[in-house]
Amino acid sequence: MTALVLDLAVQRGMAMSALRRDLTTALHELGEDHLYDVQLVVTELVTNVLDHTPGSGRLRILHHVDPCAVTIEVDDESPVEPVYGRSRLGEHRGRGIVVVDKLSRDWGCRSRDGSGKTVFALVDCSGG
Repeated sequence: MTALVLDLAVQRGMAMSALRRDLTTALHELGEDHLYDVQLVVTELVTNVLDHTPGSGRLRILHHVDPCAVTIEVDDESPVEPVYGRSRLGEHRGRGIVVVDKLSRDWGCRSRDGSGKTVFALVDCSGG
């Protein structure tokens, strides 16, 4: 079974602390370590929208029950794909996709028919 547990607009000025609280509520049955991984991946992908795209976006969280996994999908209006390990914002930035890669079973990017892209990540929560 798969359930859409969160569907939110990504907008300039949104509070990451409120987003993390929403995630905690929506995914309350996850263990603390898995929840932390999901929160970190979500924070990185949402921050990419806010830092690297001209507009707003959309965040969807899907919880797969058996086996346990969480899919994070973030839409934005830019056709530019995320870059692994580099940032145009300076040398101390740009590690977000590296973090996403390390914490996710799978991640990637797909075009949305000329209206931007969706960046997705799948976080496994079935193991200890």
